[in-house]
Amino acid sequence: MGKEEADYLHNVSIYFLKKHGYLRGWQSGTITWSSNGEQTGSVGIQSCIDEENQHIRFHYTHTDRFSGEKSDLDYKIPLVTTPCHFGGFRYWFQCPWYANGVYCGRRVGTLYLGGKYLACRHCYNLTYNSRNLGGISKLAGQVISMPELDELEKSVRVKYYRGKMTRRYKRYIKKEMKSTRQMMIMVGGI
Repeated sequence: MGKEEADYLHNVSIYFLKKHGYLRGWQSGTITWSSNGEQTGSVGIQSCIDEENQHIRFHYTHTDRFSGEKSDLDYKIPLVTTPCHFGGFRYWFQCPWYANGVYCGRRVGTLYLGGKYLACRHCYNLTYNSRNLGGISKLAGQVISMPELDELEKSVRVKYYRGKMTRRYKRYIKKEMKSTRQMMIMVGGI
């Protein structure tokens, strides 16, 4: 049996927290995850960012998938910073969990809900979907679905601005070309 894939687990990333303003002062809110329009999970979050104290507090109810037993969880995950080359700094989670009886403490950008607690992919021994591809699938790369491509096309409101392609339109064109190349590889065209 292979490793579980991180791509399909609920996760929280530093990028998401920064984008939504959680890395400034004291903030609170809820992160919700959904699939096919249905909510699949949520977690309450409080951030405390000041000179002496930098952590994110998570609180949620976990339901064991085998026994159905519910448990309320409330814990903090420390944040650490590293300096950036051109000034400023970058935040990281410091994974506080133990894997095989050994403290982790890694600086990571994403935490996964692979069990009861949020922890890094190393603690849960996770892999990525792209690492499990083989043969013709590896040559084609991760498959881009048609609904994903249609969604990206709908998100492009302006194709050109001042005679230049917009970044969003460039991203769509790049994905469309990759999708076409994948289809050609899959049917043996290349």
